[in-house]
Amino acid sequence: MEKDKATKERILESARREFLEKGYMKASLRTICKNAGVTTGALYFFFQDKEDLLRELVEEPLRGLTVRIRRHLLEEMEAGANFASTDPDSNDIQAAKEIVRFMYRYYDIFLILLSKSQGSRYENMVNYFADWGEAHYKEMQRRWRQDTAVRNRTGILSTGWRTCRSVHLHICLRTRRMWKKRLRI
Repeated sequence: MEKDKATKERILESARREFLEKGYMKASLRTICKNAGVTTGALYFFFQDKEDLLRELVEEPLRGLTVRIRRHLLEEMEAGANFASTDPDSNDIQAAKEIVRFMYRYYDIFLILLSKSQGSRYENMVNYFADWGEAHYKEMQRRWRQDTAVRNRTGILSTGWRTCRSVHLHICLRTRRMWKKRLRI
């Protein structure tokens, strides 16, 4: 049991290095096995294929990142109209710091996900997160407009959600273009 765990860890470490060096598409299962000091049979005992091996490497960090982003977006959405009375930039900065710290904790894994996962089911992660953020801020903007329209009809001074949320949409789109340009996608 302990030996199996050690073998699996050696395979994962070898795969991490191989994916970092060559990317998912050019990574060789034979090289991964050779560098881990195991046979291909041992690799297939633990993993179905190369995709399964990559999934095992990235699943936990990706889940952690998703939880942190989702938490921030939900807090923004729940704040609703009261969001204007808080300091949204401070909240965004705190969330960004937490997310960046988390990503640096798993630097190699996120480097693989963002720039070396072409050919795998993870190759569009940049677009996935950009689409997610874009949809969130479009919904916030829709709610802000709806809230403003209701307040204007009732004669109450409109304090709805800050229009700077539309800046977030712009940032999402620019981030997507920047990553595509940087990764030459």
